Amino acid sequence: MANVSVAAEWQLLYNRYYRKPELYPMRWKHVDLARNKIAAAPFGGPLAVIRDDSKIVQLHGESALRKLRLFSSSGHLLADTVWRNPGGRLIGMSWTDDHTLVCVVQDGTVYRYDVHARLIEPNLSLGKECFESNVADCAFWGNGVVCITESNQLFCIADFKNPNAVKLADPGIVEPPRCMAVIEPQYTVSGNVEVLLGVGDGGEEEDAAVIAVEEDGVQRLGGEMLRGPLQKMVVSRDGKWLASFTHDGRLLVTTSDLTGVIIERECESALPPEQLAWCGMDAVLLYWDDMLLMMGPDGEPVTYLYDEPIILIPECDGVRILSNASMEFLQRVPDSTVSIFTIGSTSPAALLYDALDHFDRRSAKADENLRLIRSSLPEAVEACVDAAGHEFDVSRQRTLLRAASYGQAFCSNFHRDRIQEMCKILRVLNAVRSFEIGIPLSIQQYKLLTPSVLIGRLINAHQHLLALRISEYLGMNQEVVIMHWACAKITASLAIPDATLLEILLDKLKVCKGISYAAVAAHADKNGRRKLAALLVEHEPRSSKQVPLLLSIGEEDTALMKATECGDTDLVYLVLFHIWQKRQPLEFFGTIQARQLARDLFITYARCYKHEFLKDFFLSTGQLQDVAFLLWKESWELEKNPMASKGSPLHGPRIKLIEKAQNLFAETKEHTFESKAAEEHAKLLRLQHELEVTTKQAIFVDSSISDTIRTCIVLGNHRAALKVKTEFKVSEKRWYWLKVFALATIKDWAALEKFSKEKKPPIGYRPFVEACIEADEKGEAIKYIPKLADPREKAESYARIGMAKEAADAAAQSKDGELLGRLKLTFAQNAAASSIFDTLRDRLSFQGAS
Repeated sequence: MANVSVAAEWQLLYNRYYRKPELYPMRWKHVDLARNKIAAAPFGGPLAVIRDDSKIVQLHGESALRKLRLFSSSGHLLADTVWRNPGGRLIGMSWTDDHTLVCVVQDGTVYRYDVHARLIEPNLSLGKECFESNVADCAFWGNGVVCITESNQLFCIADFKNPNAVKLADPGIVEPPRCMAVIEPQYTVSGNVEVLLGVGDGGEEEDAAVIAVEEDGVQRLGGEMLRGPLQKMVVSRDGKWLASFTHDGRLLVTTSDLTGVIIERECESALPPEQLAWCGMDAVLLYWDDMLLMMGPDGEPVTYLYDEPIILIPECDGVRILSNASMEFLQRVPDSTVSIFTIGSTSPAALLYDALDHFDRRSAKADENLRLIRSSLPEAVEACVDAAGHEFDVSRQRTLLRAASYGQAFCSNFHRDRIQEMCKILRVLNAVRSFEIGIPLSIQQYKLLTPSVLIGRLINAHQHLLALRISEYLGMNQEVVIMHWACAKITASLAIPDATLLEILLDKLKVCKGISYAAVAAHADKNGRRKLAALLVEHEPRSSKQVPLLLSIGEEDTALMKATECGDTDLVYLVLFHIWQKRQPLEFFGTIQARQLARDLFITYARCYKHEFLKDFFLSTGQLQDVAFLLWKESWELEKNPMASKGSPLHGPRIKLIEKAQNLFAETKEHTFESKAAEEHAKLLRLQHELEVTTKQAIFVDSSISDTIRTCIVLGNHRAALKVKTEFKVSEKRWYWLKVFALATIKDWAALEKFSKEKKPPIGYRPFVEACIEADEKGEAIKYIPKLADPREKAESYARIGMAKEAADAAAQSKDGELLGRLKLTFAQNAAASSIFDTLRDRLSFQGAS
């Protein structure tokens, strides 16, 4: 009898069964669908209801102000708001994939509302041209809308997340189209939305066509296939098929490009239906004033009669039917359900279901049924599990799962987690299908929607407890739910003191390890709860999130402390630059002085880019020597200026900078050397500047004392060279070295000889010899070699100018055998010279032996 009662509710369309169970009796009151515009979200989503301003209706004690009301699918009021939006008549409204209600008014303005009836700013516009010519009709899909104006121009917003209005190609029609449909971008070759317009005045058959309009082109479809204009069109969910109602009362199903006919059937009425919708992919629904007709490829259509208006809400696996009093779901009966509940069915699944009934009544026939289907038991168990998933009735779900469990006990090769998985899914589905929640998802819709999206929709509707329990039950991350709850709690708890609200929040937030306290604190700050934000951010363990938020709520000192404690230099610099911009210099200096890492990083940065500011910092902290070093460095930076090397006035500022540095160094006992060095540097620069002015040659500045003396001698300015020697107390030995090589450089051999005879050189005569040899003047070198006191130096010097005999004689005086050996190698290619050195070495060896 159970099978009979279940199957009795079905209707047969050719060879397929359909059923229409009631999901909910609607809980709303005084809602007449005939007087209102309705927008229903797919996947069991909410309903938007607003009085239709295109109709003249009688007000039954309600306000003349229109209200936008949002209901769940069970008729439970979610939110409402007074409609005060300008722009003319409301043309159309629809829900986006993320449950944003989009409302298009006559002047092309697009208003958006969330599920709590709060207006989302800013409002969007379809453009000036659309504003001037008015919107006549619109068609929605997932996240987009296409509008046609009274001048028959098309405008599109392809994605409300990136709301750019685009004008489509001109369809080139004078009269408004009879019907309009869209093929979603994901199903078109171009990847852009394609708009189908049914045109034709009905006078000439060849005028009837469907115009396909895209952003960059227009195409005329239909050709000879259409024997007149189309009155209604609707595209299938996958974009492949087009169902349409013709002018002469036929249902025509074609490919979406109108190249092939799939179904062509006569209907009972030539009047166009009020609504046309696909029921899954197997049937098409046509609704007139009091009749709903379901037509398939073959067989007699199924008729449903209604004495009140209805709204068809297409779903992926059927159609929800909304009336004033109830919400129904028309769907094809799943094959597994048909195999179990069809009258007279002898399928393994039906016998297994029947075996459970006999088992409950303690009948021996249960065992007989099991023996009959033993070879097909796994398939029977699977069918019972699948049928349970498609049921909305909880008691029937339970019975089917019990049958599956009963069969599984005798089936060793069935996947044992399958029943457990189905139980989990059904528990979730039954929870969201309850009257209070009102989301009547089928199992197919649930799998297509995914649990994570379902949880997102629950938390957006502020059903946080249910969302949390489902997340926990399915083993999903609960952080998203708790975060959203915390933010919603802050928004709704303006009257609760910060300390009390903090305890409430922490009690829930601690459930998830690693949750972002900073994000919750940011929301608190956004809502004007700065103290609460500061208390929350203290619990954030990640400095990278904690520090920026502390800065945003004005807790700079705490942010600097946290950044320096974690040792992240990037965070420290972030805080430093933030404080630097907001505070006066002295206050900023005092802030960073107590933080060594912050102070060091500031100094490192300022040394490269902010010298003046760094000098102020050092002066404020009494670090005079550091200011002096900066001044000295600035003087060297001035030297890089090309104008500073041409006797320009820039030398004056350089010298002043060095003198300032010298004075600062002088104030500290530890920097006596630096003070003296700065003093002498300034004196040298001044003297070099005078030399450049005198000689008109920019070759002195920034050279060393030795180079300055050498240059003066090379230029013949011996008096200036002596002045430098005297001013900087250059030693006699250094003076002689410099002058000898300078005179050799200009090859002034007479002056060099005269200089050597002024007095006995304190450096000896070897530098004279070296200078002459380096200048390749061997003749001049001979003048000074005899004056060398050391025979070894004399021998080596003679050898360097190629005088072998003299070198041998000098070496003999030194009685150094090793030296003789080295000199022999020097003259290795001169046989005569080599023999001389051999003779001398032999003589020395003989004398050593004796």
